[in-house]
Amino acid sequence: MTLEARRLRLAYGPDRVVIDELDLVLPAGAVTAVIGANGSGKSTLLRALARLLRPSSGQVLLDGHDLHGLRTREVARRLGLLPQAPTAPEGITVRDLVRRGRTPHTSVWRQWSEADEVALRAALVATDLTGLADEPVEALSGGQRQRAWLALVIAQGTPVLLLDEPTTFLDVAHQLDVLNLVRRLNQDDGRTVVMVLHDLNQACRYADHLVALRAGVIVAAGPPAEIVTEELVEEVFDLEARIVPDPVTGTPLVVPVGRATRDAPHRSTVA
Repeated sequence: MTLEARRLRLAYGPDRVVIDELDLVLPAGAVTAVIGANGSGKSTLLRALARLLRPSSGQVLLDGHDLHGLRTREVARRLGLLPQAPTAPEGITVRDLVRRGRTPHTSVWRQWSEADEVALRAALVATDLTGLADEPVEALSGGQRQRAWLALVIAQGTPVLLLDEPTTFLDVAHQLDVLNLVRRLNQDDGRTVVMVLHDLNQACRYADHLVALRAGVIVAAGPPAEIVTEELVEEVFDLEARIVPDPVTGTPLVVPVGRATRDAPHRSTVA
């Protein structure tokens, strides 16, 4: 399933344009990480890809169809979204929250089925929440709540997953658990994953494809090994760094040196 943007313009009101004339093709069946400094437009772009933000101009296309021309239920069967700060209804249990992921697949004519139950149980197992299924979401730790929301998206069973900072609130061990889970969903189920990540080294390790943004402009896009250079890190993050091979995976490992002492020239190279 293909997801792309054509001449996309995204704004919050007439005076705050975040992204303008952006073209982007996301590789199907791959894990893409969107990276960039705070305020670069990462989450805004993801909101547009999820149909939460209507473009001022341009299009987001899902399998060649304008996303805003599709019915809501149809989109929900194809795109699953984990937003930055989701809010659960008061008193809802983990099981009932995850159960909501199956809503796009049920209707007046198709009630809850064994397939839905299997998807729910599999999502709880995948996120290690089976033992907490009957607990209220509000009683969970921040990391457990994040996993509950991720379980909902998994249960939704969509071929495309959009994850906005999925490791928020998690300690390092649970961050790796979540990213390994995302990788398994991609490799075992063939799901296309697009996620916003702040940690550049995690992005290099877990993503097949990177999209680097600065001030709403794509500075570079492509495999981590091809685009992550000291020059790119300086341009995107205003950071002087050294790039060495990750001793575990061989992917680029960014070693910060300090804030850049000069402004890097802007460039636009899409690999």
